[in-house]
Amino acid sequence: MENYAEIEKKAKRREKIRRIVTYVFLGIWALVVLFPFYWMVLTSFKSYGAYNAEYVPQLFTLSPTIENYVSAFTEVPLARYFANSVIFTVVTTLIMLVVTVLAAFAFARLEFKGKNLIFTGFLALMMIPSELVIITNFVTITELDMRNTFLGLILPSVTSVFYIYLLKENFEAVPDELYKAAKVDGCSDLRFLLKVMVPICSPTIVTITILKVIECWNSYVWPRLITDDQAYFLVSNGIQEIRENGFGRENIPAMMAAVVVISIPLIILFLIFHKKIMSGVSRGGTKG
Repeated sequence: MENYAEIEKKAKRREKIRRIVTYVFLGIWALVVLFPFYWMVLTSFKSYGAYNAEYVPQLFTLSPTIENYVSAFTEVPLARYFANSVIFTVVTTLIMLVVTVLAAFAFARLEFKGKNLIFTGFLALMMIPSELVIITNFVTITELDMRNTFLGLILPSVTSVFYIYLLKENFEAVPDELYKAAKVDGCSDLRFLLKVMVPICSPTIVTITILKVIECWNSYVWPRLITDDQAYFLVSNGIQEIRENGFGRENIPAMMAAVVVISIPLIILFLIFHKKIMSGVSRGGTKG
């Protein structure tokens, strides 16, 4: 009994040490990851003079100011760019959800000629470099005279092979018996999709939605190529405009204030839905 108690005590001690080392490592890693964001927020509250007077960067400020946030909205029409980004993100995400859900359901449940061949072709598209797709989209949108329009911004972003694949795997994990029973009861495919498949796979659908929102909100290359009219600039264009007109290079605190404002919606979105995102990703990696 004494030997067993001693062994158990040593095992508990090793487990305690392992946990301490793990938490210390995670704490250090969290500091490394969060420090750039902390520095961005800190800089946004420093005055222009105080920032430039720092020969050695200071990790805090005793005289915070909101002057930089006022400058961020007055030097460039950031509010308009913010509204444009909201429109672009919401419309693109809604259309993408409709396309993705219907396509994933078709590949997962419906039977039609060439289904496997078509899906293989879809997966093959993931091997094409994104730069080539951007060139093709740019030529197409330009020839259709849709540059400097919301339609030109939105159309190339309404599909995603990866999201279709991810949702298809989730749909296939739903037992076939449910689908067969629904068909016996006279339930249409669309009704079965909306009443059964979508609720069951809602964590993955929420994950896809959040990831698409982040993708649209952070979009830079495509909006930069397809728009040169300020009326259609997104927040990413606005940050670049700040840099190009000299305002960003000279007044880094004001530029950081603009970046903080742009980052807040995504941070709030992640904090609200982070559990569903983790659940959806884990479901996407399992089947059956």
